[in-house]
Amino acid sequence: MYQGMNRTHLFLLMSVIGLSGCARRAANTSTADAATHTPAPTASDRGNAAQPTPDDTEQALAALNAAPIYFPLDSSLLPSEATDELSRIAQALRQRSLAKVTVAGHTCELGTTEYNIALGQRRAASVRAYLVNLGVEPGRISVISYGEERPADANTPEKNRRAEFSFRLAEQARAGEL
Repeated sequence: MYQGMNRTHLFLLMSVIGLSGCARRAANTSTADAATHTPAPTASDRGNAAQPTPDDTEQALAALNAAPIYFPLDSSLLPSEATDELSRIAQALRQRSLAKVTVAGHTCELGTTEYNIALGQRRAASVRAYLVNLGVEPGRISVISYGEERPADANTPEKNRRAEFSFRLAEQARAGEL
C-alpha cells in the first residue's frame, strides 16, 4: 500500500490521519467535561477582562521550560528518571490554568516510517497520561508524533528517542500568536 509513497508523503498522510482522529475525540465531550466546562467569554466580557501584558506572558512561558524526556530503544515506557521533571511540569501547569502544552514524540532512524510514527505517538501519549494522572486537565495537553523526521542529533540516536514540550497560553492560541 505504501510502496509508491515517499517518506514525506507518508508522514503527511499519517499526520492527517492522526489529526482527524484527534478532532473526533475532541468533539465527544463527556458529561463530566460538560459539568466543569466554563462558558467562553462574551464580547462584553472580553472588554472588561484584564489582558496580560507581554511581560506577564513571557514570564508565564519562561516558567514552563522543560527538558526533553529520553526513552530507551523501542520503548514508550517512561524512564524512572523522567518522573521528577514531569512532576515539575505538572505542578507548573496546574498553577497556570491558561497554559497548554503539546507533547511531541520522536524516534531515532531505526525502524520503518510507519513504526516510528506509531512509536513517537505512544511516547507522547505516555507522557500525556502521566501528566493527566498528576492532575493536569486532559484538554490542555495535545500530542503529536514526528517519528524520525526531526532528529535532535543525527550522529547520536539516543538523543532522538525523546518527547519534547512546547507551551502556549490560551490567549496566545486564540489570538493566533503561537
